[in-house]
Amino acid sequence: MTLRWKYGAPRTVFISGSSSGIGRDMARRLAAEGAHIALFNRSAAEAVLAELRAAARSPQQRFHAYRADVAQPASIDAAVRQAVADLGAPELAINSAGVLNAQPFDEATAQDFERVIDVNLKGSRHFAAAVLPHMQARSHLVFIASLAAYTGNFAYTAYCASKFGVRGLAEALRYELKFKDIDVSLCCPGEIMTPMVEQEKRHQHPVSAALKAFAGSARLEDAVPALLRGIARREFDIVDGPRPALTAFLSRHAPRLSRRVGDLIAARAMRAIPETRR
Repeated sequence: MTLRWKYGAPRTVFISGSSSGIGRDMARRLAAEGAHIALFNRSAAEAVLAELRAAARSPQQRFHAYRADVAQPASIDAAVRQAVADLGAPELAINSAGVLNAQPFDEATAQDFERVIDVNLKGSRHFAAAVLPHMQARSHLVFIASLAAYTGNFAYTAYCASKFGVRGLAEALRYELKFKDIDVSLCCPGEIMTPMVEQEKRHQHPVSAALKAFAGSARLEDAVPALLRGIARREFDIVDGPRPALTAFLSRHAPRLSRRVGDLIAARAMRAIPETRR
């Protein structure tokens, strides 16, 4: 993978939610770009650290892991301050921590909903608040959102609400940070086959699956390089392929058409479900 960095490859990168999936794959690829990397996860990340050491461009690169929960502002703030003391201020900070809930609205509890908001939306705020006091001009803050930041889906009320919120956060924060010469990016990939998504698919509602199929699924090894290319160019809106890009375009610029197509897909999928399973 060849990345053309607008201001050169970042020397120090902070990544939350890097124990698996998008965050973990990004960390490995950024290690190959020569970065020192700090990982922030709720659990230990020894296996990830071993991967980073194996992928490193130079033996002088340093990698540290910190236990932190982005849903708890004091937790992530303390971990970030320690990482700055250990590695220096981040030139690139990526919030990739996130959780899913794909239950229909009438089956999910208030606590289910709040957990998704706490991690995905509030966690994005808490991560940004922790790293920004340490970031200098020409630094870069990245939020990993989802195509769900642009379009709804059956049984994804909490997830879509959280990701629409992350999009609003990034849009507004972009204006503020422009005056500090700090860039903001919002990555909105379609479905990527991460361990979290694979687990979700075992219990996914057929209507949800049918609507997701419109934008298609991607492998980590294809999607993450596409996202990193957009990050390297300092783009704001970043998607990972033509089908997700089409879905986002329709949702933003032809919302009535997008909803009409979605209604047809959902109705067809619902008709295929036996009456006893609906």
